[in-house]
Amino acid sequence: MVPVKSEKVISQMEEKKKKILNCAKEIFVQKGYMNTPVREIIDASGYGTSTFYRYFADKEDLLNTLLSDFLDHIIDKVNRYFKQEEDVHKRFVESKRVIMEVFAENPELSEIYSRVAGLSTSVDKCLKKFDERYLWFVHQNIAYGIKHGFFKDLPIDPICHSILAIIKYAVYKWVVLKEITSTEMIEMVGSFHRCLGEGLYQKNPTKQYPVD
Repeated sequence: MVPVKSEKVISQMEEKKKKILNCAKEIFVQKGYMNTPVREIIDASGYGTSTFYRYFADKEDLLNTLLSDFLDHIIDKVNRYFKQEEDVHKRFVESKRVIMEVFAENPELSEIYSRVAGLSTSVDKCLKKFDERYLWFVHQNIAYGIKHGFFKDLPIDPICHSILAIIKYAVYKWVVLKEITSTEMIEMVGSFHRCLGEGLYQKNPTKQYPVD
């Protein structure tokens, strides 16, 4: 029989994993993902090699965890916003503000997300997972609006990809090029969605509020 871990042990394990992730995040920003050896992450964490490999298969697995946790946080914030706001039209624009605020609050993760594309096939696979999960999330919400008569019955995939593209571009201009502030980044994405919504919204929606 496999022994059951106590809450204290589980908490300690989570703390170790979190510390390794935080150390990696800081070093990735300082030196770049490709220039950061696993050994440096291990030394910075203060734990041994066996502890690192208890939680992560390799550096790619660690990057994938950072991005996956980041997206989980974004989606959780949007879902909480959806529970507070019933108006689907307002949701379409304001949920993007919520997303961009998460990016603004996490400059290190935002920079990693913006900089690592194209470094290697394995890294691109990590980014692809992030993007595909986000695209699926946006697709579901737009499909809901179409189904219930809030949005016009337009092709969803181009809309989803345009949303992801403006988010990537705005984050890149903010955290990599440093041409805009985080406030301007949020407004850029919000303005885009206000314009996009004008072409997407039904003028006379068949329902006032979501039913699901």
